[in-house]
Amino acid sequence: MAIAKKWDVLALGVTSVDDLLYVAEFPAANAKTRVLSSDRQCGGLSATALVAASRLGACCAFAGALGENALSQFVESTLVLEGIDTNFVTRRDDASPVHATIVVDTSTGTRNIFAEHKGFTGADAFQPDDSIICATRVLFVDHHGIEGTIRAAKIARENCIPVVADFERLSAPRFSELMDLVDHLILSSDFACHLTGQETPERAARSLWTDRRAVVVITCGESGCWVLSSEMSQPQHFPAFAVEIVDTTGCGDVFHGAYAGTLAQGMDLENRIRVASAAAALKATQPGGQKGIPLHEELEEFLSTQT
Repeated sequence: MAIAKKWDVLALGVTSVDDLLYVAEFPAANAKTRVLSSDRQCGGLSATALVAASRLGACCAFAGALGENALSQFVESTLVLEGIDTNFVTRRDDASPVHATIVVDTSTGTRNIFAEHKGFTGADAFQPDDSIICATRVLFVDHHGIEGTIRAAKIARENCIPVVADFERLSAPRFSELMDLVDHLILSSDFACHLTGQETPERAARSLWTDRRAVVVITCGESGCWVLSSEMSQPQHFPAFAVEIVDTTGCGDVFHGAYAGTLAQGMDLENRIRVASAAAALKATQPGGQKGIPLHEELEEFLSTQT
């Protein structure tokens, strides 16, 4: 008997607490610089993806590991305020979000991230229950807590639930096993080229394609993205939307979340890419990893002005 779908997107991966510092320009070694402003926001691959999907109208849940510490409480309260279900969070004494200090160069909109891993983060190896995973339309995974992520991805694949992934680094000996379980693989150009040894995102997309994939997307920031699907004979380039960039923190995570949410809602590939690209572009116009993520109405208004 099929399990009724409770959520559009379920994520189990990394969360973070981001302390953002805005400077006129990133300092040279042994130099001092004045902080123009500061802010604290929730971040992390999975948390930001869920916020993006939720703001665009998807029903979302987080069931990764959190502790009882102040950082965990900050993350959970933020997710709840965004309408994300946290009832199935795995509680672990050794768990804690990543704590990141992010220095944003306001002259370029670029950032440097200094991340501190104080405890376990990501998917627990044994939780949540299989029924929780089966109750989502799309499973979103990253490379944190790889044992639990592989378990969840296997359950999803066995139940015909698409797996959307955001990976940033080769994280464990079983990474290749996890890669094989992903239907919708979305990687940054830098990591994709590093992973495949290819020099261009187009070639990287070809190298990452397997018969098990539904879609491969290689994101290239302001240069757009390259997309390869089972319906394409070769990678296709999609341009980015031109905006005035303030802060690129979280843009890739927002792209992933918007893609996952629209996939769950049945949108076709071309429009999934268009929505994800627009959401990432709008995020770049605002400071922080989550503050600038658009609501559905804001995104629709933006798209109505684009040709």
